[in-house]
Amino acid sequence: MAALKTLLLVLLPLVFLVATLTIITSADEMAKPIVEDEEDEDLSFLEVPKAPRNHPYYADPKYKPQGDEIDLDDFQTPSPPVFDEKDVVVLNKTNFDEFISKTKYVMVEFYAPWCGYCKQLVPEYAAAATELKKGGSDVVLAKVDAIQETELADKYNVDGFPTLYFFVDGVYKSYEGERTKEGIVSWLKKKTGYAVNNVTTVEEAEDILLAESKLVVAYVDSLTGLDSEVLNAAAEEEDGVNFYQTTSPDVAEVFQIDSKAKRPALVLLKKEVEKLSHFDGDFAKSAILDFVSKSKQPLIINFTMESASFIFESPIQKQLFLFAPAQHLENLTPALEEAAKAFKGKIIYSYVQMDNKEYGQAMMDFFGVEGDAPRVLAYTGNDDRRKFFLYGDITSDSVKLFSENFLADKLEPFYKSDPIPENNDGDVKIVVGKNFDEIVMDESKDVLLEIYAPWCSHCKALEPTYTNLAGHLKGIESLVVAKMDGTKNEHAKAKARGFPTILFYPAGKKSFDPIIFDANPTGVELYKFMKKHATTPFKIQKPIPASSEGAEPNIAETVPTTNAAVGNQDAKDEL
Repeated sequence: MAALKTLLLVLLPLVFLVATLTIITSADEMAKPIVEDEEDEDLSFLEVPKAPRNHPYYADPKYKPQGDEIDLDDFQTPSPPVFDEKDVVVLNKTNFDEFISKTKYVMVEFYAPWCGYCKQLVPEYAAAATELKKGGSDVVLAKVDAIQETELADKYNVDGFPTLYFFVDGVYKSYEGERTKEGIVSWLKKKTGYAVNNVTTVEEAEDILLAESKLVVAYVDSLTGLDSEVLNAAAEEEDGVNFYQTTSPDVAEVFQIDSKAKRPALVLLKKEVEKLSHFDGDFAKSAILDFVSKSKQPLIINFTMESASFIFESPIQKQLFLFAPAQHLENLTPALEEAAKAFKGKIIYSYVQMDNKEYGQAMMDFFGVEGDAPRVLAYTGNDDRRKFFLYGDITSDSVKLFSENFLADKLEPFYKSDPIPENNDGDVKIVVGKNFDEIVMDESKDVLLEIYAPWCSHCKALEPTYTNLAGHLKGIESLVVAKMDGTKNEHAKAKARGFPTILFYPAGKKSFDPIIFDANPTGVELYKFMKKHATTPFKIQKPIPASSEGAEPNIAETVPTTNAAVGNQDAKDEL
C-alpha cells in the first residue's frame, strides 16, 4: 500500500500498469518472412553505453517524491541515525543460494546505499526483523547490496530500489505491502501462520470491534475442520481485511450475527454508512474472496493515499470519480449514493478533493480534469483505460443515468492531449493526442513510437539510444521515429502496458493493432525490429570513418533502397 501511496504523487501511472507485454500482430505480419541482416554487418554505432546501476535512474519510481522529473537532490538526503540491524542477515553471491535453499521463509531487500527510500526503510526493516525473531517466527529478514552484487540483482530482475521479495522454499514473489514495521510483520505472519484469529469471549470481540475499521467474522461449528480451513485459505489471499472465527453464540451476537443462524455464517463489518454485509453464497474460498472484495469497500470511497489500493487493485474494473473542491463535496456526494447502491459490485464510486495538496492535482493531471469546477468522470480501469465525462448538472438522476450508460458502453470516450508543438523538426518527432492521427496513422509511413513517462527511469536510460537511432534514420522518407508522453497524451490506437512501451505501425496497415516491441531495447534490436516489420524496405549504412589526415568523421549515412530515393544526395549530405 505504501508503494501505491507514493505512486499517486507521480501521476499514478505504475498503479495501472502491469509489467508483462504481449506481441500483437496482424495475420499479415505473422506470415511475413523475416529478412535477416548480413552476419558481418557492423551495427555497433547504434549502441550507446548503458547507465551504471548506481545511477539515480534506478531509484524505484514508486517511491519517488512529488514532481515530474527526477531531482538528484532527492537522493542526497542526510543519512539517518544508525539502527541496530543485528537481526537482518546480509547476503551476497557467496552465501545467497545456500541460505535461500536452507531457509523456508526469507524476505530479501535489494537496496542501493545511495537510495533515499532505502535509507528510510532501514529502521522499519530492522525493527520488523527483531520483532519476528523475538516472537519465534520462522521468517528471516535479509538484505542484498544490489550495487555491489550486480549478478544477483540482474538474476532477480531488480530494476528499482528498494525491491523486496518473499521466498518460500526458494520460490519468490514481490512484496508490495506497507514499508513499515507493522505492515511487514502483519503481512508475514499472515503468510506463514494461520491467517484466521479465534475469538472466544465477548470482551475480545468488543476490543476487536473498537480496533478494526473493517473485519470478516465467521460463526462456525468448530474452530478446526473443513470450514475453518476454507476460511483460512481465503484469509491468506486477502491482505486488506483481518479474518476472525468463533463458535460462541454470545460472541456471534456482538458481531451482529444471529446466534441461531445456520452455520457457517459469515459477515463483513466496517465503520462506514453501510456497516454490515451478510455472505449468502457457498462457503468456498473463491466465493468468500469475491464477497469480501466487493463488500469491504464503502458505498462511496473518500479517495486518499490509504484508500487508493481499494480502488485501483480491486477486481471491479469500472470506476466513477467525483472531482470537487472540499467545500462542495458534502453537498455533491449524496448524488452518488443512489447509483452506488444500484450498481454495487459493478462500479466503484469515489470522490476526490481537488484542492488536496497531497494528491488532488496529481489525480486531475492523470485523468485530464481541468479547472476547479466539480466534474464526474468514469474510468474503465487498467486494461482498457478509457475515460468519460458527465456533462451537465450533477444530480442523483444524472449520475444514475450516466452509470447505466457507462455499463452499457454508450458513452463517448475522452482522450488527453498536450498542445501540438510549434516546432517538430527534431530527429524524434513529438506526438501528442491531437496530432497522433496526422503523424502515426499516416498510411504512407512506417512509424516507430515510444510511449514514455517523464519520471520513468527506464525511459530516461533509453533516450540516448532512441535519439541516436533516430539520427541515423532521419534521411529515410518512409520512416518516422516518434515518442509520446503517455502521462499527458492518449489515443485509442496507443495503449501502453508499462513505460516505456514501444510500438510499430507499418505503412498501409494502420487499421490493424500496432506491433509491440518486447525485446531488450538496444539500438541494434530496435533497428532489426523496424527492418523486419517495415512495409517499405530500407537499409542503414555504416558511418564514414575519419580520413588519415585527422578530419572529423561524418555522421552515419542512411540511404533508402526505394527507387524514389535513388540519387537523392540531400539525404546523404544532411547526415
